Amino acid sequence: MANGKVESTDPRIFVSQLEKFPQFWFTLEMTDGLNAAERLAPLVSNVLESEQESILLAGELVERYEEINLLYSIAETLGRTVSLAEACDTIVREVSSVVGSRRGSIMVYDEPDQLLRLVAGSGIDVAEFEPIHISDENSVAARAFRERRIISYEPDTDQAEDRPYPSVRLQPYEGSAFLCVPIMYPGPDSVPRPVGVINLTDRQGADSFRVGQQRLMAAVANQIGAAIQNARLVERDLARQRLNQELQLARELQNKLLPEIYLHGDGYEFAARSEPSEIAGGDFYKFFALPEGKMGVVMGDVSSHGFSAALMMALVLSAVGIHGEGAASPDEAIRRLLASVSSELDSVDMYFSIFYGVVDPANQRLTYANAGHPHAFLVSKGIEPVRIGASAPPLGLSDASDLVSEEIGWTPGGHSVVLFSDGLVDTTDDKGNAFGESAVLDLIQASVDEDSSAMGIVDTTFSALARFAAAASDDQTLVILKG
Repeated sequence: MANGKVESTDPRIFVSQLEKFPQFWFTLEMTDGLNAAERLAPLVSNVLESEQESILLAGELVERYEEINLLYSIAETLGRTVSLAEACDTIVREVSSVVGSRRGSIMVYDEPDQLLRLVAGSGIDVAEFEPIHISDENSVAARAFRERRIISYEPDTDQAEDRPYPSVRLQPYEGSAFLCVPIMYPGPDSVPRPVGVINLTDRQGADSFRVGQQRLMAAVANQIGAAIQNARLVERDLARQRLNQELQLARELQNKLLPEIYLHGDGYEFAARSEPSEIAGGDFYKFFALPEGKMGVVMGDVSSHGFSAALMMALVLSAVGIHGEGAASPDEAIRRLLASVSSELDSVDMYFSIFYGVVDPANQRLTYANAGHPHAFLVSKGIEPVRIGASAPPLGLSDASDLVSEEIGWTPGGHSVVLFSDGLVDTTDDKGNAFGESAVLDLIQASVDEDSSAMGIVDTTFSALARFAAAASDDQTLVILKG
């Protein structure tokens, strides 16, 4: 053979290797001489070259079609009203299919905890993977998120020392090409910020992600960034709506437990009102009739306020109804109450003050036990209010072993038990001045001197607070038991 030609035993047969395609040979039976055959060889080579270009172009068109179809499919998915997890699940499966990745995942940034949480996966069980802190030095996804750039590794081409973290075992990426693409979204200042990461690995066929596939993933990440952020905001808004609905339900239930009440009977009047500073509060009260014509009144104040305090209030109020009527004395009732709720107090790190008084009109006595409730008074017409002091700290701060029942005189038609919470005292005006305990007592004393009804005392006090207050920092509750 010489110059790509092969000598043939038959002078009419021409055999040649194509210059542009050395892997191809062609054989030609000559009818008009060797020169014609040699002139024909370049023509055959050009035909083959054109055919090969057509095949390559067709392959590229198919690949571009798949990529365009992927972007269209993602846009269609994001256009539907679906949850964040559902949208990400569809996207990661379609992306993995187009780029030939056996395993893929989408992680979304949990800003309060600074964690990347796996919300969707293809070829993996999402439940098996723990969240990754964005500061994790051994996580490729965390690094791509922090550095806001694509990170890739191709074991067939990159040197071992070029891998990110060569000394660390990178499950599930060990031994395979991987591609980590940050998902970006413009913040309020229009500066793009990462909101998640797309991870792809274990490619089918050649174990590498081409430059075109990296560009495609960057386009996908940009496309879904806004959708992920919007989905997160929608889920957060729905969660807030559910919470508001639950809190509103809690308020309605609390109003049923603590209605504005006015009762009267032989020798007494009872009135109470409670205004929580938030949707639900931690103040509570109860009034109940006891044997032998006695009357019991309870008021308490759970530390803090809001939903958690309201839950504790409901628990305590329920226990008060059980133990208040069954105990022989107020101090015994409070000790039983503490025993029944102590484990709950320990678990939530709360405490509460409580006053329990029993009026005996026949014997003209008020028997009471006071565990840390500061605003308890005996108010009489024309006489300075008398504080009914506490004999033990609030429940949850002590074991109530020092709590004892005490007695003071009670004159039907002459004395009123007045109980109120810190919210009345701490109410402030627009200059930050507190209303104060003295002002509350002055209002109540004036109403008693005018011989107002128990409900009249309550109405007068809350009207004055409304005129004074710019804001209530705590729950406001006032209870009057008027003889």
